[in-house]
Amino acid sequence: MTRPVQFIEYDRAMEDASTLMMSTGTPILIVTKQDQPVGVLTARDLVLSPRRCVTNIAATISIMDGDSEGADQQGTVTQLSHAGASVKSPAFLLPGTKVILSFSLSEAMSPLTIRGTVLNNALVEQVSGATRSSISTPPGIDVQFTDLSPADQSRIKAWVLANLPKSFDPS
Repeated sequence: MTRPVQFIEYDRAMEDASTLMMSTGTPILIVTKQDQPVGVLTARDLVLSPRRCVTNIAATISIMDGDSEGADQQGTVTQLSHAGASVKSPAFLLPGTKVILSFSLSEAMSPLTIRGTVLNNALVEQVSGATRSSISTPPGIDVQFTDLSPADQSRIKAWVLANLPKSFDPS
């Protein structure tokens, strides 16, 4: 486990957990109740939280560590939230790989360039309305955003809320 260990009280909002993970760079939080550990919350839990929007946005993934530093790959953001994204990519990126994801939410908005960490490289799960169904798609990666500015976080949250299916119930 990474050090120092980060804790969050069980009744805190998911947004607080996301903010803590992004600000500290840790992908795991120990969930506590009255200062006693009761569970673990991972970045993957947050990235796969229900407030993700299914989309199809062209993106560029720049690898920021290892021998492949600066290598760019084209991909497609298939799911997006303020905590992270699922991206279809021909590249196989190992968990923990540091990347920069560049994409634009619309032609009218300036592009976003966001640092992140690859959580896994697996099949992307498609979400349709309020129901989930697994559909075989090309391999994708889940990226946890790190060092996301409050302005970029707000832009993504607003875009996700505006683009969620009308039948979506966030509760």
